[in-house]
Amino acid sequence: MPTLMVSISGIRGIVGDGLSPEVLVQYTAAYADFIGKGTVVIGRDSRISGDMVKSIVIGTLLAKGLDVVEIGICPTPTVQFTVKTLGAQGGIAISASHNPNEWNALKLLNSTGQFMTPAEHKLMKEKLDQNTGYQAWNGLGKLTVYEKALEVHKNAVLTMPHIDVEAIRKRKFKVVADCVNGAGYKIIPELLRDFGCEVIELDCDDSGIFPRLPEPLPENLTKTMAKVKETGVDLAVVVDPDVDRLVLITNEGLPFSEENTVSQAVKFITSKEKGNVVVNLSTSRAAEDVARANGCELFRSPVGEANVVEKMKETGAIIGGEGSGGVIYPAVHYGRDALVGIAITLQHLVEFGGTLAELKAALPQYTISKKKVKLGSFNPDRVIAAMAERYKDEKIATSDGLRIDFNDHWIHMRKSNTEPIMRIICEAKTAQDAEKYLTGYETEIAKLMSN
Repeated sequence: MPTLMVSISGIRGIVGDGLSPEVLVQYTAAYADFIGKGTVVIGRDSRISGDMVKSIVIGTLLAKGLDVVEIGICPTPTVQFTVKTLGAQGGIAISASHNPNEWNALKLLNSTGQFMTPAEHKLMKEKLDQNTGYQAWNGLGKLTVYEKALEVHKNAVLTMPHIDVEAIRKRKFKVVADCVNGAGYKIIPELLRDFGCEVIELDCDDSGIFPRLPEPLPENLTKTMAKVKETGVDLAVVVDPDVDRLVLITNEGLPFSEENTVSQAVKFITSKEKGNVVVNLSTSRAAEDVARANGCELFRSPVGEANVVEKMKETGAIIGGEGSGGVIYPAVHYGRDALVGIAITLQHLVEFGGTLAELKAALPQYTISKKKVKLGSFNPDRVIAAMAERYKDEKIATSDGLRIDFNDHWIHMRKSNTEPIMRIICEAKTAQDAEKYLTGYETEIAKLMSN
């Protein structure tokens, strides 16, 4: 069957097998009706299908009478930031994030430059079957190309609070930049050089062909880790194709852990200013530990950037993010942003005074183990309901699947918004314990699915 995933952030699918021109027109037209009138910012990542998708999206928006500001190949956070700075009525980032080459997606933004709220998403979906038609020749929208979006975004990061560019430059970091030939191919090396870093570029072109599986997991980064050891750099920064996630490799050529990207950002920001912190239900307890150590309270939201942002606004949080390596710092904008994460990391290292490996060792030590369970035709809600009943006497959260907290570990199980699978995440103090607990829960789930 054709693959098309619909979530609060938009739609994604395989080009030619679910993500067709007809589907692109249908969803873009519904989005245009949701926006109503005004200007929409359009940016895309570098993948081969980007030009085709962009042309259809822009043409549909213009036919609906909306003006379009095109900003070219750029990170998703740059689209978000540009919607905010230009005062546009919406934005669409054309990117399937960490999905392989054959995928693409529309990430739909509201007038604040953030992903739609659940209420907004519901309203937009109601318009899918209510196309109000298209404009006549004299009512079409206008297309403008805005070439300064990357520069404006980068400059906002260079001037963000608590960042001392000159102090970072004096440290003269040597950095490998792995952009997987995605949207960060230009802006990530430029940002690092503006911070005075010597940059060794790895897969930093706009070919749109990802040389490896683009999700920045350790098993996909063997070449990057080897490059760190070969060149003797201070660290490597790795981004996914749309540059909302930041993964670090230490000076020893080992993973810093994508969970630690957020935890160290929380530690740094809460050491500078007091306020609430928000992460999702699948994020490490390390973020909670460092927030509390600095006198700040941490709140948890369902998985998904829109959910984290909604909770951040509700609690007035000063920093937030998701354990996949996405840092959200409202002083710049409400969106996961690898550029922001890089700036915080470099400043943190300068003030810490040691290496990235030493900074990792100074953070609370936990290990997360993750697995994916293929669902087939099985309803994951049945599994979640049965597990919730079984562990009802423990501390549980059911706002997004099921999270169960024990003294020495936690487990979170949830159906994916982007793939036909169930994700199971378990965290404990050691890798052995995390794997042991995860295997036990996986066995329980398998029994439930077989009944």
